[in-house]
Amino acid sequence: MSQRAPGKSSANKDWLRALQAVAAADADPARILAVVFDAVASRENERIALIDARETLSFSDLNARANAYARFARASGFDKGDAVALLMENCADYIALWLGLTRVGVVVALLNTSLPPAALAHCLSVAGARTLIASEKFAKAAADAAARSPGAIRVIASSDALARVDTSPPTLQEARSATLDDRALLIYTSGTTGLPKAAVVSHRRLLTWALWFSGLIDASPQDRMYNCLPLHHSAGGVVAVWSALLGGASVVLRERFSASRFWEDVVANDCTLFQYIGELCRYLVNAPECAAEKAHRLRMCVGNGLRRDVWDAFQARFRAPRILEFYAATESNFSLYNVDGEAGAIGRVPAFLAHRFQMALVAVDMNAEQPLRDAEGRCRRCGVDEAGEAIARIALRAGDAGAAFDGYIDRTASEAKILRDAFEPGDAWMRSGDLMRKDARGYYYFVDRIGDTFRWKGENVSTLEVAETLSACRGVLDASVYGVCVPGNEGRAGMAALAVDAHFQLDEFAAHIADALAPYARPLFLRLRSALYITETFKHKKHALTQDGFDPRRVSEALYFLDAARNSYVPLDESLFLRIDSGAQKP
Repeated sequence: MSQRAPGKSSANKDWLRALQAVAAADADPARILAVVFDAVASRENERIALIDARETLSFSDLNARANAYARFARASGFDKGDAVALLMENCADYIALWLGLTRVGVVVALLNTSLPPAALAHCLSVAGARTLIASEKFAKAAADAAARSPGAIRVIASSDALARVDTSPPTLQEARSATLDDRALLIYTSGTTGLPKAAVVSHRRLLTWALWFSGLIDASPQDRMYNCLPLHHSAGGVVAVWSALLGGASVVLRERFSASRFWEDVVANDCTLFQYIGELCRYLVNAPECAAEKAHRLRMCVGNGLRRDVWDAFQARFRAPRILEFYAATESNFSLYNVDGEAGAIGRVPAFLAHRFQMALVAVDMNAEQPLRDAEGRCRRCGVDEAGEAIARIALRAGDAGAAFDGYIDRTASEAKILRDAFEPGDAWMRSGDLMRKDARGYYYFVDRIGDTFRWKGENVSTLEVAETLSACRGVLDASVYGVCVPGNEGRAGMAALAVDAHFQLDEFAAHIADALAPYARPLFLRLRSALYITETFKHKKHALTQDGFDPRRVSEALYFLDAARNSYVPLDESLFLRIDSGAQKP
């Protein structure tokens, strides 16, 4: 059983704090995040701001170091609008560096540390960066990326940058008046099925994110946020860090997540807040029990992607008082927030905020992966509990009922995200690429990514919903579901890669899915593994799995085929594969 969700009065207070926090964000165009932090640092002074594995910085320390990097940028000849790339592990210095550079108008490209040199070189090219600042740990990766870039790239060690200048605040002339409308950061998509795209984050969005979440979680000097998410992504690098710091709270930074050390670390650092990704919570639920998991003081866990089955188990086992789930994407112009603690929901839009959040769910042609249009070329809004793509109105001019869409550096990629003439001539909406449904009470639920959902036997199959069902079976630690082509058949058949333990039994699994899933949704093929490959933000790497398909000549792990007549899985060897591939064996 989930613990009781906060009452309506409490939820309304959360909304009110968030609204009040961002109310004055646009009052002064020059009041960017670094300027706002000046006041916070002056107020909190010597209180602890950041804790990493090597150092602890007070608020005044963090501000002084950011000022040093701002002066370094000016001394190095960086002009307002210049792009500088950053390649560093999670650490306090990372935050100080991009805060200082953005203060003087430099646009900082936050590079994914897990990318190979060729992909890093692509990211540098997309950003138009001619300077790459790297920590000692990534010095070789930076040099390799620079060598692969078509233009000349200057590589600077972060330690050298800090040693060059003093920590006094930059003068007004040195600051060059960065404004809310200017670009602040470039944050890259994961690139799991192609090269990463650089999403633009303006100073306005940066400040709004920080203020909004700080109000929503009611951060205070009594709080400590535990953050083991990558700092080069928006959740770990902006939301987790700045929602806490702007409220006077401290942030505990870790380079990576460890299920075995998580609770001991949380307790040792007396953390009260935790920023999660849904699959991270799954790993904790599957981990062995430890004494520390009952000794923590967490008052709120905030994040996204927490599936209903994991939500209930996580909250019950770890006695988490509040879970604040939200939906957002770095490039998106809208967000959803589950302030009420409704298990499994990604949020709702209260009536008093409907004018601010202009969004809709529209019916989609799954084969074309495009919104359906009627005879007049207009999109159809979905009904209650009908899955559709989430779209949000784009403000095309001042006073429009919509939100700005900054998009990507690549204009073609940005245009591909815009849905035009959706409901009336001349309107423009941002396509999220995500399927959702809305229930009768107004709660939104994530269904799947468009492209992940596939058609089989004339029915749409949600990979996420099937994965949730498979994960509930004894012995299944994790499940990744995807569609594969079967010669002679329309659509794509379901296949599941399962991470299993010693308790997993094929017959029990077959009985479980026969009882829980419609015939068309049952995985036709299984691939058993000890673990699933994931990105550093805990998303399954499906692209390589899909390419391997169900061919035993390409897959070294155990493969199985569902014998529908006997409702049992049989080993999939090369002989059976060739019969299926030739059409002699019908699925």
